[in-house]
Amino acid sequence: MKKGLLIGLGVLVVLVLFPALTVQSTYNDIVAKEQAVNQQWSQVENVYQRRADLIPNLVATVKGYAAHESEVLETVTAARASVGSIRAQDILNNPAQFQKFQQTEAGISGALSRLLVVSENYPNLKANENFLALQSQLEGTENRITVERMRFNETAQGYNTRIKQFPAVIVARFFGFSEKQYFQSAPGSEKAPVVNFGK
Repeated sequence: MKKGLLIGLGVLVVLVLFPALTVQSTYNDIVAKEQAVNQQWSQVENVYQRRADLIPNLVATVKGYAAHESEVLETVTAARASVGSIRAQDILNNPAQFQKFQQTEAGISGALSRLLVVSENYPNLKANENFLALQSQLEGTENRITVERMRFNETAQGYNTRIKQFPAVIVARFFGFSEKQYFQSAPGSEKAPVVNFGK
């Protein structure tokens, strides 16, 4: 009788303990993956901030040579200013805000492209060492943005895949973990742009 009671008690402990440990392990794994997404998002914001920090110096340099190109200069400045209003919000868990953020950053890229095209009309500006240095930094920053966006998408994919797997899908729904958005290419980006920095 004692032996049967001990076996029954052992089976009961296993039936209670195993699911609890599975839930704990799955929850911790999802949390770790979500933290990786958040960390990678910080890197994305970091490189976008680097670009935003370059803009005032670039605008000031161009303004010295091409002051009458005020429309382009104002567009770049306004595009940069619009980013600050979005970053304060919870972008990662809000698909609409994520899309707005992506569109705003694409607007900055477009405005900077127009600014660089305008610079082609000013040979003295193209020869200015400060402008060339800023242009080089901007080019490097754009490359970093591309790399960090790719890394973010990879990290988000790992997280999104995990919260859709069984039994993680149950744990994710119970604890309110939601899918993260991906960066997507802008419409028309399948065509390679023609860029001439005059170097």
